[in-house]
Amino acid sequence: MNRYQFLWKKIAWALFTILFVVVLNFFLFRILPGDPVRSGTRDPRLKKDAQEALRIRFGLDKPVIPCFETLNPIKPGDCAVNPFETQFFLYLRNLTQGELGYSFHTNRPVADVLGERLWNTILLIGAGQLLSIVIGVLFGMFAAWKARTSIDYGALITGLVAWSLPTFWLGIILLFWGSNNGFPIGGKATPGISSFPFLYQAGDVFKHMILPTITYTIVYMGEYLLVMRSSLLDVLAEDYILTAKAKGLTTFQILKDHALKNAMLPIVTIIAINLGFTVAGAIQIESVYSWPGLGGAVYEALERRDYPVLQGVFLLIAVSVVLANLIADLTYSFLDPRVQAD
Repeated sequence: MNRYQFLWKKIAWALFTILFVVVLNFFLFRILPGDPVRSGTRDPRLKKDAQEALRIRFGLDKPVIPCFETLNPIKPGDCAVNPFETQFFLYLRNLTQGELGYSFHTNRPVADVLGERLWNTILLIGAGQLLSIVIGVLFGMFAAWKARTSIDYGALITGLVAWSLPTFWLGIILLFWGSNNGFPIGGKATPGISSFPFLYQAGDVFKHMILPTITYTIVYMGEYLLVMRSSLLDVLAEDYILTAKAKGLTTFQILKDHALKNAMLPIVTIIAINLGFTVAGAIQIESVYSWPGLGGAVYEALERRDYPVLQGVFLLIAVSVVLANLIADLTYSFLDPRVQAD
């Protein structure tokens, strides 16, 4: 299989996976118990006429799919014969037009709601991901270089402890520590800071990012450290590394020219998967630190049965993971051409 065949095969599978996710994403939230109109408004004074108007406004009065009454929680007795008069068709039609619908709670386009939250999540998790990759890979390389020494054992224990720490527990611990040392403990910015100069606002956002970024970095750094150490130790045990040593190459030359490229293969896969879950992995951290990102949007939408927001978030997460895995496969094939023969 040549490079182009390999490329098109991976792209085709990625598109098929996204199509499957689009269909699953619609039905996944329809099985949640409760009435989205009541959960979204939370007003006991809301009359039945107003509730029915809201259902019509958001298309909840229509059957979910044609002629499957048991899957229609709104009007079990109303079964549409025409598939174009169902919630599923409206969902697909809106997606093809680039629309994610309107939030049941705020009556705003879901794309606008997610757009505001997405950049906050990328800002927070992007910094933590970058730091965890750099620190974890460097410490993993150093531990493999100093294998079976006290440095290696210390790095191994540190990585295991960091990787096993529950994210929410570590966040709470750092939250208490930060509150006693002058760090901001909630939100993205201090209220009223928007009237100050831009640099002052940026500095305030940076202060609010410190604790959640440290939390994310510690948790993921352990994973990168352990994988890099293990992968590099396996590579250093290969015969061609022994040949390089016999040629009189220095340790730095062996690592740079012979070992690192092959040792980075598992790291590339893990980085791509973690980057794909960046928009989802912040839910616990954002909840602990009250960071206004996608994590908070998911939590609020679940409480309110806000189907369009949930569908939009999970579709965004799924597409991110699929694209990240596609990039990982293509990068993997570049680093190791042998995978194209599969």
